[in-house]
Amino acid sequence: MSRVRVLVGTRKGAFILTADGKRREWDISGPHFGGWETYHLKGSPADPDRLYAAPSLGWFGQQIQRSDDGGRTWQPVDNHFAYDGTPGTHQWYDGTQQPWKFNRIWHLEPSPADPDTVHAGAEDAALFRTTDGGHSWHELPGLRQHGSASGWQPGAGGMCLHTIIQAPDDANRFYTAISAAGAFRTDDGGKTWKPINHGLRSEGIPDPDAEVGHCVHRIAVHRERPDVLFMQKHWDVMRSDDAGESWYEISGDLPTDFGFPIDVHAHEPDTVYVVPIKSDEQHYPPEGKLRVYRSRSGGGEWEPLTEGLPQSHCYVNVLRDAMAVDSLDECGVYFGTTGGQVYASADSGDSWRPIVRDLPAVLSVEVQTLP
Repeated sequence: MSRVRVLVGTRKGAFILTADGKRREWDISGPHFGGWETYHLKGSPADPDRLYAAPSLGWFGQQIQRSDDGGRTWQPVDNHFAYDGTPGTHQWYDGTQQPWKFNRIWHLEPSPADPDTVHAGAEDAALFRTTDGGHSWHELPGLRQHGSASGWQPGAGGMCLHTIIQAPDDANRFYTAISAAGAFRTDDGGKTWKPINHGLRSEGIPDPDAEVGHCVHRIAVHRERPDVLFMQKHWDVMRSDDAGESWYEISGDLPTDFGFPIDVHAHEPDTVYVVPIKSDEQHYPPEGKLRVYRSRSGGGEWEPLTEGLPQSHCYVNVLRDAMAVDSLDECGVYFGTTGGQVYASADSGDSWRPIVRDLPAVLSVEVQTLP
């Protein structure tokens, strides 16, 4: 029977939750890197026991940790991340130009085919790659040197490169998203990049229909439809059917179209999940009711999923990297909250239960389906 491993990054370390295919009883390991803010950890699809984590601490800065035994033990690998030295600036809130700075790693994306190859998304807005299991990292400078980069601005969480997706059908095509610059695509393995924001509209920027400047929160894609992208934006849930060349809104009957995570069912390419929150100022569920919304039609029509979730006096948030799905026959859906709960559904979202409570605020949730 298959097993499931849930990797949870929190404000004060990482936790690893494991269960068999029934997903009823969970073993909890952690905290790993106790006290360290762990923005993200993820396992290699090519080697399930190879895990990478990105803990950071104000006193000591950013680390990359690697495990070769499924998270039982960890070793630090090379932690030197340097921009390539090309002069450049980006725009700050007040319109002044600021130099690029390295603050932290937001997202790690292991290669589907090679456990030693990983991409890392940084703040400020850089994309790094290792091909030797983390022993050395090199920036892919074509993204940060795009001609529009001087007009990028940080979102409220910083200018974070938080989404990295390798196209399921093309090893040279990647999608990234930067807050608050927008979405970008490369078709040549990261040498050159193209903004893919046509159709996005963002009130509050000088040109609401600008090529860049949009605060994209998250992008998701299903492996069977590599050209169909789903996006949760700073206001608006969006969809593209042409690899990001154009976008249209699918917020439909959601109670609010503001939120952070978005994901797609493992076996149903038209089944999409979001977690609406009240507004960009009030980061908690409308009416204090924690509800995941599911569309079975690729957007537009949404149903609230509430069974097992608190429906009164709940004021947590679910952050952009804090939702994931497994690939078991009955697809499991998982999300973590800023209140320290990790909820799981073993029936595609019809019912939920907390598999762990009282963790530090959850920053990320990833899932591995294990043999």
